Amino acid sequence: MKENVSRRRFLQGSALAAAGVSAPGLLPALVPSEETGKPSPIQLGIATYTFRAFTRDKMIESLKQLGIDQINAKDIKDHLPTDPQQEEAALKDYAAAGIKLHAAGAIYFRKDEDDDIRAKFEYCKRAGIGVIVAGDPTPETLPRVEKFVKQYDIRIAIHNHGPEDPVWPSPLDILKLVKNLDPRIGCCIDVGHTVRAGTDVAEAIHLVGPRLFNMHMKDLSDFKAKESQVAVGRGKMPVRDIFAALAKINYKGFVDLEYEIHEQDPLPGVIESIAYMRGLLTGMGYHPNS
Repeated sequence: MKENVSRRRFLQGSALAAAGVSAPGLLPALVPSEETGKPSPIQLGIATYTFRAFTRDKMIESLKQLGIDQINAKDIKDHLPTDPQQEEAALKDYAAAGIKLHAAGAIYFRKDEDDDIRAKFEYCKRAGIGVIVAGDPTPETLPRVEKFVKQYDIRIAIHNHGPEDPVWPSPLDILKLVKNLDPRIGCCIDVGHTVRAGTDVAEAIHLVGPRLFNMHMKDLSDFKAKESQVAVGRGKMPVRDIFAALAKINYKGFVDLEYEIHEQDPLPGVIESIAYMRGLLTGMGYHPNS
């Protein structure tokens, strides 16, 4: 109990600091309440790849400490297995913990075959997931993927992977290839990979607009170095501008923290990152809702 209270106070204090509030005794009254603050247009979640070294039970425990109840689940460890019975067991655990699944991925579409693609859509349908974050579909597979998007009414958010990816380095490259496809085929903007590709994240958000279905949030201390990831708020990522752009386009999806460093002990950096983002929202006059 003492540890949980300490974490909660740390989160509150970090949020106030990020908002630019002087906070002796934490001054919680200065944080916009549900009555005084505008509802936040930004919904925060977690990509479970962040906890890839954690079992599902341990991850759920961490999510409760964070006060996060929305996840982008991945078939890693036992987070959301593709086996139907194991998947059902995972879904029961999440439901019991009050955790909701809004996306799954990254899921990779490496075969241009109906059976392979159908299995991935069935996997998400069983979980009630409305957005598939797609890792690396080739342009040639998109017409077949589009057929299943229409059949299942599940959106595809293609994930950009930076300058190393010859096909999908930037969200703008995704947009070029999907703009004439079904409107349920769009982007998951990974902000770290986006800046490394030389693309302005806020500008990309405006250009992608209604085809933006998911966001992967991280921070870098060097926009040319993938290995320079730090806790959100410690690097150069223009998080406030990103949030403002999302609010401007009336984005309805989630901003999922994908903290890829300190695999064995990610929680301190995750706590700091979530607190920073909540603090920014507070400083923008919003009441953070997650």
